[in-house]
Amino acid sequence: MGKKKLYIEFELLAEKLDLKIIKDKGSFIGGICIIKDKKVIVINKMKPLEQRLRVLANSFLSYNLDDIYMVPALRAYIEQFRSLRM
Repeated sequence: MGKKKLYIEFELLAEKLDLKIIKDKGSFIGGICIIKDKKVIVINKMKPLEQRLRVLANSFLSYNLDDIYMVPALRAYIEQFRSLRM
């Protein structure tokens, strides 16, 4: 699956979890943060797509995704980062 398609799948997954992805630019990498008592994922839109995908994958590792449907390629992409965290 292409990187752009993977990014779109991350956006769809965020919708399923009622999670907002905020895209902004600045001197930050990104990740999960809390804004007004609500968790959001902030990504730096100026970073390369591959880095934004890594931030998203690491952010979604914080959620229980067992009962959430997602395309197998997205699940595999996220899971590869779980093994890197250990």
